[in-house]
Amino acid sequence: MARINVTVWNEYRHERHNEQIAKIYPQGIHRTIADFLEKDAEFYVRTAVLDDPEHGLTDEVLASTDVLLWWGHVAHGEVRDDIVEKVRQRVLDGMGIIVLHSGHGSKIFQRLLGTNTGALKWRDDGEKERLWVIDPSHPIVSGLGEYIEVPQEEMYGERFEIPAPDELVFVSWFEGGEVFRSGCCYKRGRGKLFYFRPGHEAFPTYHLPDIQQVIVNAVGWAAPIQSAKASYGRVSPLEYNQPV
Repeated sequence: MARINVTVWNEYRHERHNEQIAKIYPQGIHRTIADFLEKDAEFYVRTAVLDDPEHGLTDEVLASTDVLLWWGHVAHGEVRDDIVEKVRQRVLDGMGIIVLHSGHGSKIFQRLLGTNTGALKWRDDGEKERLWVIDPSHPIVSGLGEYIEVPQEEMYGERFEIPAPDELVFVSWFEGGEVFRSGCCYKRGRGKLFYFRPGHEAFPTYHLPDIQQVIVNAVGWAAPIQSAKASYGRVSPLEYNQPV
């Protein structure tokens, strides 16, 4: 089986400016995610951050990326519009994308879904989150039980301004009583998109084995499927009806 080329993108701001967050993710959220993905021999993993030239998403990097993971929060507005458009086009052409946690407010997520995806309820009190598996037959939940329990997380609550998912994989419940669509699958052009809610920077969520399993599974699900290239525009007919 051909290896899946994965790029983990992170704005990498919290970890450099907040000592508490730096203790949880000393080399950045992107490096923590890359470290557990690299344990899978089928993945070739690299990282990119906001302050890299071209945000680390050069034409060469994007052209050789099968699945892009995206984590952002405080610097959505600093992401260049031309880079966002390049990422969007790559998704339409077949690249998979996994948007994590506060990436719901990113330009790329809004451009791909076409709604105000930044609109939701939130509360960062470190509440317990329980992610219920809605579709136990879905490949993204392979190897999991009926739910994932996260001891401390930021709460996101409905209403969440997204289009109805093509497939809903997880629904979250929080101690405060809110619920949230936390695992949402979409197809955009030839590409696949998965939004996965957990991952607040102040909590060690990406160190949890079940959360890591979801992300590993999602990379496999989002990877492009080799198929005939679609053609567009005016074409000659393959057959003509002959008069009787």
